[in-house]
Amino acid sequence: MDWREKLNTLKTELPAMEVEVPSAIPEKKVKKRQSEPLRVELDKRNGKPATLVTRFEGKDVELKELAKTLKIKCGAGGSSRDGEMLIQGDFRVKVCEILIEMGFKVKKINFK
Repeated sequence: MDWREKLNTLKTELPAMEVEVPSAIPEKKVKKRQSEPLRVELDKRNGKPATLVTRFEGKDVELKELAKTLKIKCGAGGSSRDGEMLIQGDFRVKVCEILIEMGFKVKKINFK
């Protein structure tokens, strides 16, 4: 007897299992994070491109967490202080997509 035949006989002997499928997946509600939109723009620092996110309203801890998330998702370095985040490299489009997904309003500066 071939292994395939043995497997097929075992399949027929197993009881049928019922799998519950959720009828609707609840959508994430995007809550309003702050009143003013964040500004995302390209800046040159020592001749190298840098994505600048300014006008953040919140605590320094939240600013550092958001900057860390952006740096990880962009795969780049950067810094954050005084309501401003700097991501090394030109990641304007990617940063805007991430911020909009997180529920922030974004004002695009220096976009083509």
